[in-house]
Amino acid sequence: MPNNPVKQLGMFGQSVWLDYIRRDLLESGELKRMIAADGLKGMTSNPAIFEKAIAESSVYDADIAALSKKGMNAKEIYEEISQKDVQAAAHEFRPLYESAGGGDGYVSLEVNPRLAHDTKGTIEEARRLWADVNSPNIMIKVPGTAEGLPAIKQLITDGINVNVTLLFGLPRYRQVAQAYIEGIEERLALGEPVNKVSSVASFFLSRIDKLVDPMLEKSLGSDLAYSL
Repeated sequence: MPNNPVKQLGMFGQSVWLDYIRRDLLESGELKRMIAADGLKGMTSNPAIFEKAIAESSVYDADIAALSKKGMNAKEIYEEISQKDVQAAAHEFRPLYESAGGGDGYVSLEVNPRLAHDTKGTIEEARRLWADVNSPNIMIKVPGTAEGLPAIKQLITDGINVNVTLLFGLPRYRQVAQAYIEGIEERLALGEPVNKVSSVASFFLSRIDKLVDPMLEKSLGSDLAYSL
């Protein structure tokens, strides 16, 4: 068994994704190394990740200045930068995507979080992002809100890969799974292929951990004090 813990997880059927993206990670060859040497299977991004990447480095300064001189506003500059990075990352993962038959090698890009309760707006933006990035191994992140459920179904029907985010409970998880199934069924009814349509449901365990960890620490502390 390899010593690399990420590769060990792969041997148990787990696909590890990196929840981070930054331009120098791509240009330095580090992402390529992580895919080849560490067994990294995918990558995800969101506005908060890009905000951190832009604010904590100077790698985007030249692009921001050049795009600003073209008259682009902040939203347009963000979309230009984020889409360029996601395209580059998807290119690095493309060989893995091909060799895995579409089972691995995805990069996620999120719709505007302000659309979390706007079904129509979510569908329109997801379609636009899918067309703009134009790569089969990307996923569009859609929030698992009540308004997001019909959007998920429609996007799957459209043949757009979806990464459902903001999932915090099993009831909504089941609804998301049902929306995916209904989207696949509707696509089949239209006579469209479904073998290239992929989706993941991103359950936010880290948010649950933040709630539970202090409770466990308090409980363990009480048990320890009692045993002493």
